[in-house]
Amino acid sequence: MTAQALPGALADDVRRQVFAAIVLGCADAAAVADRTGLPARRVVTALRRLVESGVVAGVDGDLRVDADRLREAARTPAPVAADGEPADQVLRTFLRDGVVVRLPAQRGRRRVLLAHIAASFEPGVRYPEPAVDETLRRWCEGGGSDHVTLRRQLVDEQLLAREQGIYWRIGR
Repeated sequence: MTAQALPGALADDVRRQVFAAIVLGCADAAAVADRTGLPARRVVTALRRLVESGVVAGVDGDLRVDADRLREAARTPAPVAADGEPADQVLRTFLRDGVVVRLPAQRGRRRVLLAHIAASFEPGVRYPEPAVDETLRRWCEGGGSDHVTLRRQLVDEQLLAREQGIYWRIGR
């Protein structure tokens, strides 16, 4: 797991609720469902994705936060823009409360921002265009960009691939 994968793993409300329940001591899907009030099927799906992303370890009955992998991700150097500017500085400049205030003109900075946004999509999952648009609209609400521009630039920068209206994240 990388530091960039962590936000993607926890970008979904259900996965965050399931993760929080595990942090608070729930060790199996039934306990998570009881604590969160979520349907068992949604809990199982979220658990599968959290385990695949490396945030949660163990099997049902022995679920736990994978603290070692979280520490490893925290020690992974942060990405930098082409000009050597730290990624967190780029993100602070172009994001406000999770909304894109404007797109960077410099390609290296834009790439850092787009890679951050691409982490909203899980690798290996195929998304229909309306689902991609819905996710990207959240990044644009009241900001200085629109979801169509973000979608096109994510594809242009080869962070998302597209075929017949279906999108998927490229790489990790």
